[in-house]
Amino acid sequence: MSALFGTKAAWYLMRGSGFVAFALLTLTVCVGIANLNRWQRGGWTRAATAFVHRNVSLLAVVFLGIHIATAVSDKYVSIPLSSIFVPGTSGYDPLWIGLGALSVDVMVAVVVTSLVRARLGRRIWRAVHWLAYVSWPTAFIHSVGSGTGNGVDTGHLWSIVIYVVTGLAFLAAVVARLRLRSRPPTPEPPAVRVPALAGTASTTRSTL
Repeated sequence: MSALFGTKAAWYLMRGSGFVAFALLTLTVCVGIANLNRWQRGGWTRAATAFVHRNVSLLAVVFLGIHIATAVSDKYVSIPLSSIFVPGTSGYDPLWIGLGALSVDVMVAVVVTSLVRARLGRRIWRAVHWLAYVSWPTAFIHSVGSGTGNGVDTGHLWSIVIYVVTGLAFLAAVVARLRLRSRPPTPEPPAVRVPALAGTASTTRSTL
């Protein structure tokens, strides 16, 4: 791929696709974390939320694939394909690449288990989905750290804005989830007895 675009173009494609994948990951993680039944007011809202969550996740995987392909094919540095999935095996920036590999592993696990959710069962699927809390921070640190030494993006105003906005979005989703989970369940309205009609008793719920 470097031969097709040139070393510099391939580098920018790698970083650009990485930023897009990270932004999409942020969106799908935030939707997933803050997604509670108490926010869904009908079948159409549940369907819309599931549609956005699922398709943004798949789109993030597409850009992640572009990011990985350009990173592995880069001729300026040597990043073996195995290091994309096995943390700590890259000779170049082993820490930052290792964190990226960890994030990739978790992200792939979450997406794959979602696709086969019906066969796994809700308990296993839910346990794997909790790993999203690990995937986002590791992807964040990977993006910041891998762009620090080269001076291409980390430290520039536009990249700082991306990191700040995505970071605040993630924290807001986590706080919203914790606040909603800490609220006691809304009690049902008390039953009100309605005068019997034709000799039968009738009970209904108060709507006040």
